Amino acid sequence: MGVIAVTTLYGIPNCDTVKKARVWLDGRGIAYDFHDYKKAGIDEARLRGWVDELGWETVLNRAGTTFRKLPEADKHGLDADKAVALMLAQPSMIKRPILDLGDRRIAGFKPETYQAALDFGGANVD
Repeated sequence: MGVIAVTTLYGIPNCDTVKKARVWLDGRGIAYDFHDYKKAGIDEARLRGWVDELGWETVLNRAGTTFRKLPEADKHGLDADKAVALMLAQPSMIKRPILDLGDRRIAGFKPETYQAALDFGGANVD
């Protein structure tokens, strides 16, 4: 029916992509909780769940400056455990935003993906 119990948007407030996602959600009157990694961090169990569901390659933001500034040794031999350890140490390396819909997660922001996931019944809401 398009009704979602509790939707949570994970990210950092000054990220441009997070800002776009928040504007999109707000503009459609979609209620959500915002989880700020900078203030609240992220717990390992939740992060591992995302990695299990989406793959560490999706959850780890390798394009960001935080990852690019890592020593080369930290960037090589990446696997799920190493990626989780890096993201726990520096949550800025987590792909932003992560939209938690309760039954599934979406990494990043694309309006068409959000629209399909939030089930607008085919209505054009742009």
